[in-house]
Amino acid sequence: MAPPKGKGKVSKKKELSSRVQYTMRMVESSTCAVCKTPCTRGLRYLSLMSQPGAMGKGVPCILTRRKLN
Repeated sequence: MAPPKGKGKVSKKKELSSRVQYTMRMVESSTCAVCKTPCTRGLRYLSLMSQPGAMGKGVPCILTRRKLN
């Protein structure tokens, strides 16, 4: 007997994108405060976190940008 159609595994080849992907580290306001080359995103986050009771999760730092393989 032949196996029923549509029940086997089908592997599709994925085309790799020509677009390069990057990753950045998340930094907190204490890191932004001592940064030698402050960016607008970091300064904005620093001003928001200087408010009493502010809670944040950090911002991606453009200075730590690395390519993904």
